[in-house]
Amino acid sequence: MPHPLAQYIDHTILKPATLVKDVQQLCDEAKLFEFCAVCIPPNFVKLAKNFLGDSSVKVATVIGFPFGYSAIEAKVAETCLALVDGADELDMVINISALKNKDYQYLVDEITPIVNMVHNKQKCLKVIIESGILTEDEIIKCCEIYSLAGIDFLKTSTGYAEKGATLDAVKLFKKNLHKSIKIKASGGIKTKAFAEELIAVGADRLGCSSSVLICSN
Repeated sequence: MPHPLAQYIDHTILKPATLVKDVQQLCDEAKLFEFCAVCIPPNFVKLAKNFLGDSSVKVATVIGFPFGYSAIEAKVAETCLALVDGADELDMVINISALKNKDYQYLVDEITPIVNMVHNKQKCLKVIIESGILTEDEIIKCCEIYSLAGIDFLKTSTGYAEKGATLDAVKLFKKNLHKSIKIKASGGIKTKAFAEELIAVGADRLGCSSSVLICSN
């Protein structure tokens, strides 16, 4: 019987020096605990698909990670390659600089081709806004833009900023997102108690590198 939290978890390894054996271990743990997905660097998508075999665990990867300032064309190319390699879910970092500069049209131009590509392949798109370094008004604006874009999940954090997921951010997402869009909390989720609190206030998915510890209690 899987742990009740396992179905919420994207079991994650995104460190720059990720090894093949790390991905193998991640996939083995994901199968054992029945996590929802593994989230791995793009160059390991094919390998993870192979390691997971016919299990129900999905393969997620990242686009424009971790800082989000890649050109739109680069993100489109990364998305295309990830889909060709077999990714089931794609977690894309927005251009945070464009948001901070109030260049909202850029964000629309960025998300439109990517959401279309992903949905044309019947795959899942999560958009990372790095809520820990945004103002409340900026988060609300993101909820508006990405609700209209029709993404699948809005995600709090990459785990690389100074502040990760918070209950307040998830509550703000929940209040301002279209009801069809789900919420992924990530960054700094290290305990079962915090995981449960995030779900209680509206998180539908959790990005965790401490997944095994969380689900071993």
